[in-house]
Amino acid sequence: MIEEKLYKKILDSIPICCVDIILFHKGKVLLAKRVNEPAKGEWWIPGGRVLKNEKLVDAAKRKAVEELGTEIIIKNLIGTYEITFVKGPFEGIKEGIHDISVNFLVELKDKNSRINLDKTNKEYKWIDKIDSDLHDYVKEVLIDSKVFKKTELINKERYNVGAIQ
Repeated sequence: MIEEKLYKKILDSIPICCVDIILFHKGKVLLAKRVNEPAKGEWWIPGGRVLKNEKLVDAAKRKAVEELGTEIIIKNLIGTYEITFVKGPFEGIKEGIHDISVNFLVELKDKNSRINLDKTNKEYKWIDKIDSDLHDYVKEVLIDSKVFKKTELINKERYNVGAIQ
C-alpha cells in the first residue's frame, strides 16, 4: 500500500488506472452505494484501482472478491472511460481526481453466490433498467454494456452522455 501523504500527491498529479465491473445476473445489474468520496452516497459500479504489475482482468476479479465477496467470470470488455471528480478520498487534493477506468461485463462464477459488501459500500441493489437519477458515468457504462434490451432506455441523447474521446 502507498503511504497516504504520497498517495495524495499522486492523486493530485496524475490519472489513476481503475477497473469497474458490470455484474449481470438474472437480467439485472448490481450497483452499490458508495461510502467514501469520490461519488459518496451514489449508486455506483463496483471496482477500483489497478495495482502495479496486475493484469486488468485480474484487478477486476480481485475487486469483485474484495468489494462484493464473490468470484466472477469476465464475459466482455465494455470499454475505457475517463471520469473526473472534484472531491477525492482525502482533504487537500487541489486538482480533484482523474480516473481512467477499464470496464468489464462479468457474471457470477457460482450462480448461487451471495453478495457480501466490504466497508467501501453500505448497501447494494439489483437494477433492470437505467434510472434517470444515476450518475452520468454509470448510465453511460450501462448503455455501452448493452445488458438492457429496451431501446427507449438505451439512448445516449436522452441521458446527455457521450462516448469519451
